Parts: sequence; structure tokens; C-alpha cells
Amino acid sequence: MYTPEMLESIKKVEATRGERIGANLRRMTADEKDAVLKAFHPDYKESAFTTLKVGANKGEKVPLELEATLEGKSRILGKKINLDKIDYDVDVLVIGGGGAGSSAAIEANEGGANVMMVTKLRIGDANTMMAEGGIQAADKPNDSPAQHYLDAFGGGHFAAKPELLRKLVMDGPECIEWLNELGVEFDKAPDGTMITTHGGGTSRKRMHAAKDYSGAEIMRTLRDEVLNRGIPVVDFTSAIELIKDDEGKIAGAVLLNMETNEILIARAKTVIIATGGAGRMHYQGFPTSNHYGATADGLVLAYRAGAKLLYQDTLQYHPTGAAFPSQIFGALVTEKVRSLGAQLVNSEGEAFMNPLETRDVSASSIIRECTERGKGVKTSQGEGVWLDTPMIDIIGGEGTIEKRIPAMMRMFGKYGIDIRKQPILVYPTLHYQNGGIDITVDGMSCIPNLYVAGEAVGGIHGRNRLMGNSLLDVVVFGRNAGQHAAEKCKTVKLGKLTLKHVEEFEKEAAKAVPGERKISPILLPDYTRKDM
Repeated sequence: MYTPEMLESIKKVEATRGERIGANLRRMTADEKDAVLKAFHPDYKESAFTTLKVGANKGEKVPLELEATLEGKSRILGKKINLDKIDYDVDVLVIGGGGAGSSAAIEANEGGANVMMVTKLRIGDANTMMAEGGIQAADKPNDSPAQHYLDAFGGGHFAAKPELLRKLVMDGPECIEWLNELGVEFDKAPDGTMITTHGGGTSRKRMHAAKDYSGAEIMRTLRDEVLNRGIPVVDFTSAIELIKDDEGKIAGAVLLNMETNEILIARAKTVIIATGGAGRMHYQGFPTSNHYGATADGLVLAYRAGAKLLYQDTLQYHPTGAAFPSQIFGALVTEKVRSLGAQLVNSEGEAFMNPLETRDVSASSIIRECTERGKGVKTSQGEGVWLDTPMIDIIGGEGTIEKRIPAMMRMFGKYGIDIRKQPILVYPTLHYQNGGIDITVDGMSCIPNLYVAGEAVGGIHGRNRLMGNSLLDVVVFGRNAGQHAAEKCKTVKLGKLTLKHVEEFEKEAAKAVPGERKISPILLPDYTRKDM
């Protein structure tokens, strides 16, 4: 499958493998990390950003693609919306069908609320399903939530909201226990002890996994629990605007049936946004590891309703997206591959960095290798560097790859690449939305009765996220939002429903934003060829 040029480069990788095995690759200093980030990380590319002209974050930096949708035209403009015709009337409306939405729905149901989920695809069609490497939690004798906090706080450039990060790490062990009791098949030793490994930026082995299907296994279990509880799930239906009451409280959502284009009204005493990330926005033209529906919908809905965003200018580019073959371009190559011993190696066979640096530093180093140093490997899609996967079986013993990362072996095996015998080509892929909606520790935004969970939240991880903390945050903050929303709805009395905030936002945007504006939320990415 590899080209003759790639095979020549592989010979150099193989020639240096012996000296690289057992080599203790130096970690970068803080100054070195700052330098490589500022020079090569996409978040520092000034031409890719602008400032918001309307809304709660007016004047703040934002990616060009996100600005266009945050300040876009509402899908309900020009449509006659009858807010007196209520199609769904619930206590808690959960928008999103991934791990955060499912966790929230389960806990809201446990709290006695009448809860409904609505999702534009199907329950489980989410980034949670696509997470591979594992979920962090400090539940081993040599570890502690305090140590987990220090790792995550430093890894996020000391920018996380302390109270949110504290909740993440403190609730971590309980959430692993909760998932285990629900039936998640975590990797375990013969005595039942959970097997844990390192991730980038971790000082302890606290990564719990289900081989390299961790997200899929967690999502399978949460989905089954939602369905077994009889929680209604309205699929192929998007939320296209939030509804308020005449006192300014969130009071439901305008829904769009994606198959019939029918407009539906859901009234709710509390709403939980769990709409996930934004990878399908393809910021700066990057490929993405994200699922098909990751188009920042929740940020748009909340922003138009008056919510404040936090760190909306920062994204995570996973250092190891598949760079070859083109059929899987951008697909996630889990960090677990590196935690098991694979090294990042350039076209000359040189290991150019410690394989377990944080993700932003790793991604920046790979981009530097391919641009400034000219030591990338050319592909039909661009460039990449080698991830020397055969080292895993050499270090861990024959069969380690097949046992610990079978999905990776199968993904590349479909295209004639045996990762036990040949290295694979990788390049950064758009992976995670570090920024999102600003919340308090109970999960509520600045708008009364609007809760947020999962990747749509900003501030949990700061400006960079460590591996395994996203699967943890969808469970911790999903459960948190569900619990508080269920409790809150007991005292909520809704006034008259209104969409006045949408009209007001449109008036402001029409004056402030020049030129043609996009219709938003986007809902699904547009991959039609523009040259036809």
C-alpha cells in the first residue's frame, strides 16, 4: 500500500529502531513548549481569527468559521412559529444524544423528572462513540484527585476554571464505579483490578480503557440504560432555537424534523445542551476525527439566547490523525498507541520528541517537523510523520497490539497495512472544542434554567485537554446537569413562551455584520463539490 518513497523512509525508521528502544527521550522545558506552540499551533495563526461583533462575547477573538455561524441568520426567520401549539411538554429537555446527554437523561430520570432526549441523528451518533484510548480517574493507591488536578491544570495552561476542574477530578472515581456497575467492560487483570496506563501529560497511570473501543463501550452501556428506563428519544430532530418565557428563563426549544422539515415546539422547565463539538466545521481546513453532526449547534443556540462563551478561540488538534491512506484521512489514531510504546519519528528515522508530551505540544512538534524542518513524509493529502507501531510488540511482547489496540490494527489492516510490522503515517486532526458555554459548578449557564454538559462546556480543561478527560467530563458533568436540572424543575413555573430574543439578536447582527450571513446552526456539514 505504501509508495516506493514511503518504503525508502520506512527503511530509515527500521534502521534506527534498535537505538531508540529503551531511549529516554527528553521532555521539553516550559520555554521550549511555549516557543513551539506560538510558532506552529493553529490557535496562534492570527489570520484564522476575527472578533465577534454582537452578543455576550462581543469584541473577543473567535475562529472565522465559528464567527460566521454564531452571527448567522436564524433558521426560523420568516417562518410562522406557533408557540401556543405544544408538541412536547416535559420537565427536562436534553438536546444531544451522546455520552453527556445520555448521562444527563439517566440522572434526571433517576431524580423523578419527566425527561426527553432530542438528537439530530440517533442516540449514540456522537464523539463519545468515537473516543478510543480511555477515561481518566484517580482511583489507584499511588494516585489522588489532587495529583490528577495538577496534571490537568498544568496541561490546560493553568486556564481551567478551578471549581469545574476540581469537580471533574473529585467525581472521577465515583463515575468509574458508576459505569462499571452499569456494565462497562473495562480492561481488568485476572484478580479484577482495573488495568490503567499513562496518557500524554499524566504523572500516574490512571487511564481506564476497554481495549481501544472505550468510548463505544461506554456509549453502548449508557444508551442501553436510557432505553431500558424508557426515556423518550426523539431522533433525526434538531433543536434550531431555544425558547424563553416572558421573564427571561429558558422554557424549551424549537425543533426541526430532519426528514419532514416539520417545525415542532418542545416546552420544558429546564433544558440541557449536550450537543458536543465542532470538528465538522473544519477550522483552517483541517481534517477531523469527529462524527458527522459535530457543527457547534449548542454554542449557536445558547449564544443567540444570551449565554456567554469561554475560550471560544481554542481548539484541540489531536497530534495523531491518520495521514495515509486517503480513505481514512483524519481518522483518530488513539494516544494509547503512544502510551504502549510507539514513537513519533520523522522521514529520516529520527525520534524528534517524547511521545507523551501534551497534545497541543505534540501536534505543534509534528507540524514543525513537516514545515520548518522539512522532514515530513509526502502523501497525496499533504504530509505526515511516522508513528512506529512495531515497537509496541517489541517492547510489550508479541500479541500486545492485537490484544490492546485491535481497532487500530483492523482499521489499517483493511488497507493492507499491518501495524505490527510497518509504522503508520500521522498528522494532526481537528479533534476537540476546548472552548464552549460558560457554566457554574452546578452546570447552569448565565441564563436561568439552561444547563450545559460535555464538549459544549468551556472552562473544564482550560486551553488544552489531556487524553481521557473528555470521556470523564461527559459523565461527570452530564450526571451533574441531570441531577441539578431535575431538582430545579420542581420549583419552576413558566410564563408565556417567546422568541423575542431571536428577533433582537437578528436586529443587532443585521446592523453590525457586513455582507451575506450564513443560516445557522449549520446542523450538518456540506460536502457537495463547489466546482460542479
